Amino acid sequence: MLVWLALSFINGSMVHTFLKHNFFYEDPRYIMFIYMVINDALQLTLVTALYVVSYIFFKIHASVCCLLVMTAVLTTRSTPLILAGMAVERYLSICFPLHYGHTCTVSRTIALIVVILFLTVAVPLTDLLVTLIKEPLGFFRTSIFCDHSFIFRDRSIYYKNAVFDSIYFSFVTLTLLYTYCKIMLTAHAASTDLVSIKRARNTVLLHGVQLLLCMLAFVVPSLQAALIALFPQFVLEIRYIFFLLVYIIPRFLSPMIYGFRDEKFRKYWARTVKEKSSLFFKNKVLSKYFLIVNE
Repeated sequence: MLVWLALSFINGSMVHTFLKHNFFYEDPRYIMFIYMVINDALQLTLVTALYVVSYIFFKIHASVCCLLVMTAVLTTRSTPLILAGMAVERYLSICFPLHYGHTCTVSRTIALIVVILFLTVAVPLTDLLVTLIKEPLGFFRTSIFCDHSFIFRDRSIYYKNAVFDSIYFSFVTLTLLYTYCKIMLTAHAASTDLVSIKRARNTVLLHGVQLLLCMLAFVVPSLQAALIALFPQFVLEIRYIFFLLVYIIPRFLSPMIYGFRDEKFRKYWARTVKEKSSLFFKNKVLSKYFLIVNE
């Protein structure tokens, strides 16, 4: 919960910084970045809620679980596509700087976000449709342990998602490899602005690390089940370690890639954090003062 609170503060302050300054609205780079921040914040909140619920209540109403799991799946599968979109944006800015202005526009960026939402919402919706067909309606009124495999139990869903994920991650991986190689070739050929090229290359490389961590979310369930079977006495510890590895660490990378490494955004973000922190401590001191006076 402390990690969730810390990341929520970082993500919230970054969203506030973006909304506070209008010039960020006109840059596709920052629009994609803030979309990723919001997506990651929502995903982190959902998976943390599911994790805590599984410990406190163990079982919840199936319909509530269905809504939570579907939203969590949507946000989880959005992340790799956002990474691909951000990598392509960096590729265009470095390899085609003269055409960047009319290729990467705000309207096209918003259209890309809509396409990403459409592609990612298709998976949980088809899971729900198959479940509605296969399961009796009374199933959604029962209480279950909230997990994807317990709410979407039909084997056809598993095979469908396996095929979808294979195509999905292959496309994103090829996109990242292609953009990275093109940026590297441009770096060798260029004689000026090597700093920007180096940053773009490192950004795409970090996106690749994020993608690998995101892919763990689809490998971990089988590995986790095997480890729990071997070491049943450490079931809570195993779940906790995988939770940190798969869901928490990738969320740390998102603010770092653009929020901390980008000089322009970092300057305004640091100013926002400073203002909020000083206001918080000022209010805290005033509340203590009034409390002493009242006493």
